[in-house]
Amino acid sequence: MAKTLDGLVLSPVADQAPGQVGTRTRFTYHEEQGRIWAEYEGGDVVRGHLVGTREGDRLDFRYVQLKTDGGTSCGHCVSTVVELPDGRVRLEEIWEWESQEGSGTSVVEELPS
Repeated sequence: MAKTLDGLVLSPVADQAPGQVGTRTRFTYHEEQGRIWAEYEGGDVVRGHLVGTREGDRLDFRYVQLKTDGGTSCGHCVSTVVELPDGRVRLEEIWEWESQEGSGTSVVEELPS
């Protein structure tokens, strides 16, 4: 199993659609006994939270966010934890909105220290 996510700061490697998470968004992860949670903000997201579980290298969580235009949205995501050659963590994500139409994939990586 890859290293703990606790205390790691990750960021998307590419921008998603307008009004969503992008390269200026920062996720601060926490992990304890198979439970994960994170706060995130930046770009078009004023405040976001995710909460879920980790089993091995698989994360399963739901997310909710407040955007700069005052709108809110939520969804579900399953991620695979990958350890990069330099020791940083990458999450390869498959997500789906629950509050609106849309789904896709994304990649977030631990920021270099």
